[in-house]
Amino acid sequence: MSYLDPPAGPDARPQHLGDIIPDPEPEPEPAKRGPGRRRAGKNGNAGKSRAGRNLPAAIAVGVGLVLLVLASLLIWPPAFPGLIAVAAGVGVWEMTQALKKSGAHPPIIPLLGGALLMVGLAWHDGPDSLLVGLVVTIVASLLWRLADGPQAVRRDFTATLMIAVYVPFLLSFAVLLQLPDAEGDGRWRILCTLFAVVLSDTGGYAAGVFLGRHKMAPSISPGKTWEGFAGSICAAAIGSALLLYFLLDIPSYWGLLFGAVLSVVAVVGDLAESMLKRDLGLKDMSNLLPGHGGVMDRLDSILFAVPTAYLLFAVIANQL
Repeated sequence: MSYLDPPAGPDARPQHLGDIIPDPEPEPEPAKRGPGRRRAGKNGNAGKSRAGRNLPAAIAVGVGLVLLVLASLLIWPPAFPGLIAVAAGVGVWEMTQALKKSGAHPPIIPLLGGALLMVGLAWHDGPDSLLVGLVVTIVASLLWRLADGPQAVRRDFTATLMIAVYVPFLLSFAVLLQLPDAEGDGRWRILCTLFAVVLSDTGGYAAGVFLGRHKMAPSISPGKTWEGFAGSICAAAIGSALLLYFLLDIPSYWGLLFGAVLSVVAVVGDLAESMLKRDLGLKDMSNLLPGHGGVMDRLDSILFAVPTAYLLFAVIANQL
Protein backbone atom coordinates (compact mmCIF):
# COMPACT_ATOMS: atom_id res chain seq x y z
CA MET A 1 0.00 0.00 0.00
CA SER A 2 1.42 3.42 -0.88
CA TYR A 3 1.33 6.47 1.34
CA LEU A 4 -1.53 7.81 -0.78
CA ASP A 5 -3.80 4.82 -0.24
CA PRO A 6 -6.56 5.15 2.40
CA PRO A 7 -5.67 3.46 5.68
CA ALA A 8 -6.88 -0.08 6.05
CA GLY A 9 -9.00 -0.38 9.19
CA PRO A 10 -12.00 -2.18 10.56
CA ASP A 11 -14.37 -0.15 8.34
CA ALA A 12 -12.59 -1.17 5.11
CA ARG A 13 -14.73 -4.14 3.95
CA PRO A 14 -15.58 -5.53 0.52
CA GLN A 15 -18.32 -3.51 -1.16
CA HIS A 16 -21.45 -5.65 -1.38
CA LEU A 17 -25.14 -5.31 -0.42
CA GLY A 18 -24.46 -6.03 3.23
CA ASP A 19 -22.45 -2.83 3.47
CA ILE A 20 -25.60 -0.70 3.44
CA ILE A 21 -26.47 -2.10 6.89
CA PRO A 22 -24.68 0.05 9.44
CA ASP A 23 -22.88 -1.48 12.37
CA PRO A 24 -24.81 -1.07 15.62
CA GLU A 25 -21.75 0.36 17.38
CA PRO A 26 -19.10 1.52 14.89
CA GLU A 27 -15.55 1.00 16.12
CA PRO A 28 -13.49 4.15 16.56
CA GLU A 29 -11.13 5.03 13.74
CA PRO A 30 -7.44 4.46 14.43
CA ALA A 31 -5.56 7.53 15.57
CA LYS A 32 -4.11 9.53 12.72
CA ARG A 33 -0.38 9.69 12.36
CA GLY A 34 1.35 12.92 13.11
CA PRO A 35 2.44 15.11 10.20
CA GLY A 36 5.74 14.23 8.59
CA ARG A 37 5.99 10.90 10.36
CA ARG A 38 7.42 8.03 8.38
CA ARG A 39 6.02 4.57 8.88
CA ALA A 40 8.44 2.29 10.64
CA GLY A 41 8.26 -1.19 9.22
CA LYS A 42 8.33 -4.40 11.14
CA ASN A 43 12.09 -4.60 10.69
CA GLY A 44 12.67 -1.50 12.81
CA ASN A 45 13.75 0.98 10.14
CA ALA A 46 12.99 4.04 12.23
CA GLY A 47 15.86 6.52 12.17
CA LYS A 48 17.16 5.30 8.81
CA SER A 49 17.35 7.25 5.58
CA ARG A 50 15.88 6.09 2.31
CA ALA A 51 19.29 4.61 1.47
CA GLY A 52 19.13 2.46 4.58
CA ARG A 53 21.64 4.54 6.54
CA ASN A 54 21.34 5.06 10.26
CA LEU A 55 21.23 8.84 10.31
CA PRO A 56 21.93 9.43 14.03
CA ALA A 57 24.92 7.09 13.88
CA ALA A 58 26.11 8.66 10.63
CA ILE A 59 25.97 12.15 12.12
CA ALA A 60 27.73 11.08 15.31
CA VAL A 61 30.51 9.29 13.43
CA GLY A 62 30.91 12.20 10.99
CA VAL A 63 31.22 14.76 13.78
CA GLY A 64 33.67 12.51 15.60
CA LEU A 65 35.89 12.16 12.54
CA VAL A 66 35.90 15.91 11.94
CA LEU A 67 36.84 16.63 15.56
CA LEU A 68 39.59 14.01 15.43
CA VAL A 69 41.15 15.58 12.33
CA LEU A 70 40.86 19.11 13.73
CA ALA A 71 42.42 18.07 17.03
CA SER A 72 45.35 16.38 15.30
CA LEU A 73 46.01 19.46 13.17
CA LEU A 74 45.35 22.31 15.59
CA ILE A 75 46.30 20.87 18.98
CA TRP A 76 49.17 18.48 18.25
CA PRO A 77 50.23 18.48 14.56
CA PRO A 78 52.65 15.50 14.91
CA ALA A 79 49.58 13.32 15.56
CA PHE A 80 48.27 13.93 12.04
CA PRO A 81 50.74 11.56 10.29
CA GLY A 82 49.74 8.88 12.81
CA LEU A 83 46.09 9.43 11.92
CA ILE A 84 46.95 9.14 8.21
CA ALA A 85 48.89 5.92 8.89
CA VAL A 86 45.88 4.40 10.66
CA ALA A 87 43.55 5.43 7.83
CA ALA A 88 45.96 4.01 5.24
CA GLY A 89 46.24 0.72 7.11
CA VAL A 90 42.47 0.31 7.44
CA GLY A 91 42.03 1.28 3.80
CA VAL A 92 44.54 -1.37 2.71
CA TRP A 93 42.70 -4.00 4.74
CA GLU A 94 39.34 -3.03 3.24
CA MET A 95 40.72 -3.10 -0.29
CA THR A 96 42.35 -6.51 0.13
CA GLN A 97 39.10 -7.95 1.45
CA ALA A 98 37.07 -6.36 -1.35
CA LEU A 99 39.37 -7.48 -4.18
CA LYS A 100 39.17 -11.08 -3.03
CA LYS A 101 35.75 -11.09 -4.68
CA SER A 102 37.53 -10.71 -8.02
CA GLY A 103 39.63 -13.84 -7.40
CA ALA A 104 42.81 -11.97 -6.42
CA HIS A 105 44.58 -12.49 -3.09
CA PRO A 106 46.85 -9.48 -2.50
CA PRO A 107 49.20 -10.07 0.45
CA ILE A 108 47.91 -8.11 3.41
CA ILE A 109 51.03 -8.15 5.63
CA PRO A 110 53.56 -6.53 3.23
CA LEU A 111 50.93 -4.07 2.06
CA LEU A 112 50.19 -3.00 5.63
CA GLY A 113 53.89 -2.69 6.35
CA GLY A 114 54.34 -0.71 3.15
CA ALA A 115 51.54 1.66 4.11
CA LEU A 116 53.25 2.49 7.38
CA LEU A 117 56.58 2.79 5.58
CA MET A 118 55.27 5.22 2.98
CA VAL A 119 53.60 7.49 5.52
CA GLY A 120 56.72 7.47 7.71
CA LEU A 121 59.07 8.20 4.82
CA ALA A 122 56.83 11.00 3.57
CA TRP A 123 56.89 12.63 7.00
CA HIS A 124 60.61 12.15 7.51
CA ASP A 125 62.15 12.77 4.09
CA GLY A 126 59.54 14.05 1.65
CA PRO A 127 58.31 13.03 -1.81
CA ASP A 128 61.46 11.27 -3.05
CA SER A 129 61.45 8.88 -0.11
CA LEU A 130 57.71 8.32 -0.57
CA LEU A 131 58.40 7.04 -4.09
CA VAL A 132 61.10 4.72 -2.71
CA GLY A 133 58.59 3.42 -0.16
CA LEU A 134 56.12 2.63 -2.95
CA VAL A 135 58.72 0.63 -4.89
CA VAL A 136 59.80 -1.26 -1.75
CA THR A 137 56.16 -2.09 -0.95
CA ILE A 138 55.45 -3.47 -4.42
CA VAL A 139 58.64 -5.54 -4.55
CA ALA A 140 58.12 -6.93 -1.04
CA SER A 141 54.51 -7.84 -1.84
CA LEU A 142 55.49 -9.67 -5.02
CA LEU A 143 58.28 -11.57 -3.26
CA TRP A 144 55.81 -12.53 -0.55
CA ARG A 145 53.40 -13.85 -3.13
CA LEU A 146 56.22 -15.64 -5.00
CA ALA A 147 56.27 -18.21 -2.20
CA ASP A 148 53.01 -19.52 -3.68
CA GLY A 149 54.50 -19.77 -7.16
CA PRO A 150 54.72 -17.64 -10.34
CA GLN A 151 51.03 -18.18 -11.04
CA ALA A 152 50.11 -16.40 -7.79
CA VAL A 153 52.38 -13.49 -8.71
CA ARG A 154 50.71 -13.06 -12.11
CA ARG A 155 47.25 -13.39 -10.58
CA ASP A 156 47.78 -10.83 -7.81
CA PHE A 157 50.15 -8.33 -9.44
CA THR A 158 47.47 -5.91 -10.69
CA ALA A 159 45.52 -5.97 -7.41
CA THR A 160 48.71 -5.47 -5.37
CA LEU A 161 49.87 -2.55 -7.51
CA MET A 162 46.42 -0.97 -7.36
CA ILE A 163 46.19 -1.14 -3.57
CA ALA A 164 49.73 0.16 -3.00
CA VAL A 165 49.22 3.17 -5.26
CA TYR A 166 45.54 3.91 -4.64
CA VAL A 167 45.57 3.90 -0.85
CA PRO A 168 48.85 4.57 1.00
CA PHE A 169 50.75 6.31 -1.81
CA LEU A 170 48.02 8.83 -2.65
CA LEU A 171 47.03 9.32 0.98
CA SER A 172 50.62 10.05 2.00
CA PHE A 173 50.40 13.31 0.04
CA ALA A 174 48.29 14.59 2.92
CA VAL A 175 51.44 14.33 5.05
CA LEU A 176 53.46 16.14 2.37
CA LEU A 177 50.87 18.94 2.40
CA GLN A 178 51.66 19.49 6.07
CA LEU A 179 55.40 19.94 5.45
CA PRO A 180 57.72 21.73 5.95
CA ASP A 181 55.84 23.98 8.39
CA ALA A 182 53.50 21.52 10.11
CA GLU A 183 52.64 23.90 12.95
CA GLY A 184 52.30 26.92 10.67
CA ASP A 185 50.76 27.12 7.23
CA GLY A 186 50.91 23.34 6.84
CA ARG A 187 47.78 22.85 8.92
CA TRP A 188 45.92 25.46 6.89
CA ARG A 189 46.90 23.85 3.59
CA ILE A 190 45.38 20.57 4.76
CA LEU A 191 42.24 22.22 6.10
CA CYS A 192 41.75 24.18 2.87
CA THR A 193 42.05 20.94 0.92
CA LEU A 194 39.61 19.05 3.12
CA PHE A 195 37.10 21.91 3.18
CA ALA A 196 37.27 22.17 -0.62
CA VAL A 197 36.24 18.51 -0.83
CA VAL A 198 33.47 19.02 1.74
CA LEU A 199 32.20 22.10 -0.10
CA SER A 200 32.26 20.17 -3.36
CA ASP A 201 30.19 17.35 -1.87
CA THR A 202 27.75 19.76 -0.19
CA GLY A 203 27.31 22.00 -3.21
CA GLY A 204 26.84 19.01 -5.49
CA TYR A 205 24.22 17.50 -3.20
CA ALA A 206 22.24 20.75 -2.88
CA ALA A 207 22.34 21.54 -6.59
CA GLY A 208 21.47 17.95 -7.46
CA VAL A 209 18.44 17.91 -5.16
CA PHE A 210 16.96 21.21 -6.34
CA LEU A 211 18.18 21.46 -9.94
CA GLY A 212 19.32 17.98 -10.97
CA ARG A 213 17.76 16.82 -14.24
CA HIS A 214 20.47 15.30 -16.40
CA LYS A 215 22.23 12.16 -15.18
CA MET A 216 26.00 12.32 -15.23
CA ALA A 217 26.95 8.64 -15.08
CA PRO A 218 23.78 6.61 -14.47
CA SER A 219 25.48 3.25 -14.89
CA ILE A 220 28.09 4.09 -12.24
CA SER A 221 26.44 6.52 -9.81
CA PRO A 222 22.72 7.04 -10.57
CA GLY A 223 22.39 9.95 -8.14
CA LYS A 224 24.95 12.23 -9.78
CA THR A 225 23.76 14.88 -12.24
CA TRP A 226 25.51 17.47 -14.37
CA GLU A 227 23.67 20.20 -12.47
CA GLY A 228 25.06 18.78 -9.24
CA PHE A 229 28.54 18.68 -10.77
CA ALA A 230 28.26 22.37 -11.63
CA GLY A 231 27.12 23.08 -8.07
CA SER A 232 30.13 21.18 -6.74
CA ILE A 233 32.56 23.28 -8.77
CA CYS A 234 30.90 26.59 -7.86
CA ALA A 235 30.73 25.85 -4.13
CA ALA A 236 34.31 24.57 -3.94
CA ALA A 237 35.69 27.44 -6.04
CA ILE A 238 33.98 30.22 -4.09
CA GLY A 239 34.69 28.66 -0.70
CA SER A 240 38.33 27.98 -1.55
CA ALA A 241 38.83 31.54 -2.78
CA LEU A 242 37.77 32.80 0.65
CA LEU A 243 39.68 30.17 2.62
CA LEU A 244 42.97 30.57 0.77
CA TYR A 245 42.74 34.36 0.95
CA PHE A 246 42.05 34.61 4.68
CA LEU A 247 44.08 31.62 5.90
CA LEU A 248 47.07 31.63 3.55
CA ASP A 249 47.01 35.15 2.03
CA ILE A 250 46.73 33.70 -1.49
CA PRO A 251 44.96 35.83 -4.13
CA SER A 252 41.36 34.91 -4.72
CA TYR A 253 41.83 33.99 -8.39
CA TRP A 254 44.21 31.22 -7.32
CA GLY A 255 41.64 30.11 -4.78
CA LEU A 256 38.96 29.90 -7.46
CA LEU A 257 41.22 27.72 -9.60
CA PHE A 258 42.24 25.61 -6.62
CA GLY A 259 38.64 24.88 -5.59
CA ALA A 260 37.43 24.18 -9.13
CA VAL A 261 40.23 21.71 -9.89
CA LEU A 262 39.86 19.93 -6.55
CA SER A 263 36.12 19.63 -7.10
CA VAL A 264 36.68 17.92 -10.46
CA VAL A 265 39.22 15.42 -9.11
CA ALA A 266 37.06 14.76 -6.02
CA VAL A 267 34.10 13.83 -8.22
CA VAL A 268 36.37 11.65 -10.36
CA GLY A 269 37.62 9.90 -7.22
CA ASP A 270 34.07 9.31 -6.04
CA LEU A 271 33.07 7.87 -9.42
CA ALA A 272 36.18 5.69 -9.53
CA GLU A 273 35.35 4.00 -6.24
CA SER A 274 31.69 3.70 -7.21
CA MET A 275 32.71 1.92 -10.39
CA LEU A 276 35.02 -0.41 -8.43
CA LYS A 277 32.29 -1.28 -5.93
CA ARG A 278 29.79 -1.86 -8.71
CA ASP A 279 32.19 -4.23 -10.47
CA LEU A 280 32.76 -6.11 -7.21
CA GLY A 281 29.05 -6.17 -6.33
CA LEU A 282 29.54 -4.18 -3.11
CA LYS A 283 27.47 -1.43 -1.54
CA ASP A 284 30.18 -0.38 0.93
CA MET A 285 33.82 -1.35 1.36
CA SER A 286 33.08 -2.45 4.94
CA ASN A 287 30.83 -1.63 7.89
CA LEU A 288 33.45 -0.22 10.24
CA LEU A 289 31.86 3.25 10.37
CA PRO A 290 28.17 3.06 11.32
CA GLY A 291 26.05 5.02 8.87
CA HIS A 292 28.99 5.60 6.53
CA GLY A 293 30.23 2.19 5.45
CA GLY A 294 33.99 1.77 5.43
CA VAL A 295 36.98 4.08 5.72
CA MET A 296 37.49 3.89 1.96
CA ASP A 297 33.92 5.12 1.46
CA ARG A 298 34.98 8.33 3.22
CA LEU A 299 38.38 8.60 1.53
CA ASP A 300 37.24 8.13 -2.08
CA SER A 301 37.18 11.85 -2.92
CA ILE A 302 40.12 12.77 -0.69
CA LEU A 303 42.54 10.26 -2.23
CA PHE A 304 42.61 12.10 -5.56
CA ALA A 305 42.32 15.54 -3.97
CA VAL A 306 45.42 15.55 -1.73
CA PRO A 307 48.06 14.90 -4.43
CA THR A 308 46.32 17.42 -6.68
CA ALA A 309 46.34 20.00 -3.88
CA TYR A 310 50.04 19.30 -3.26
CA LEU A 311 50.86 20.04 -6.91
CA LEU A 312 48.63 23.13 -7.01
CA PHE A 313 50.19 24.62 -3.89
CA ALA A 314 53.64 24.02 -5.41
CA VAL A 315 52.59 25.86 -8.58
CA ILE A 316 51.05 28.71 -6.59
CA ALA A 317 54.19 29.06 -4.45
CA ASN A 318 56.33 29.37 -7.60
CA GLN A 319 54.06 32.06 -9.05
CA LEU A 320 53.75 34.30 -5.99
